[in-house]
Amino acid sequence: MPPLSVLLTDDEEHIRQLICNWLEQAGHRVTCAATGNEASALAKKAAFDLVVTDILMPDGDGVELIAALKVSQPAARVLAISGGGRIIDSTDCLRIAQGLGAHAAVMKPFNREKFLEAVALAMVPTP
Repeated sequence: MPPLSVLLTDDEEHIRQLICNWLEQAGHRVTCAATGNEASALAKKAAFDLVVTDILMPDGDGVELIAALKVSQPAARVLAISGGGRIIDSTDCLRIAQGLGAHAAVMKPFNREKFLEAVALAMVPTP
C-alpha cells in the first residue's frame, strides 16, 4: 500500500498514540485530533486519503464527522472504530457509521494486525 495521509480522531489519548504509532510504522503520515469538531476543522484545511474516527466522542462525534467529510472531502476514505458506549453497543455504532458512508469498520479492542487489515479494506475502491 502506498503511503497515505491519515486523519486520526479518538478522544482517548492512549488509543490515538497506539494507532498513530502503527500507522507511522506502516509508512503513513498521520494528523491526530481528539474530538470530532477538531477533526472537522482539520479536514477543511488539508486533504486526507483516509480518516480513522472513533464513533462515540464528546465535542463532535464520529457520525457528525463522517457527515461533514461528505461535504469537505468526499473522496476521503473512512474507517470507523468503536468500543461502544453506555447505551449503544459497538456493533450498532459501526453499523450506523457504515450506513452513513464509512468504507470499513473495526470494533475495539483490536490488535495491530486487525487494525491494518481494516485500513486496507477501507482503501479498496468501491464500484
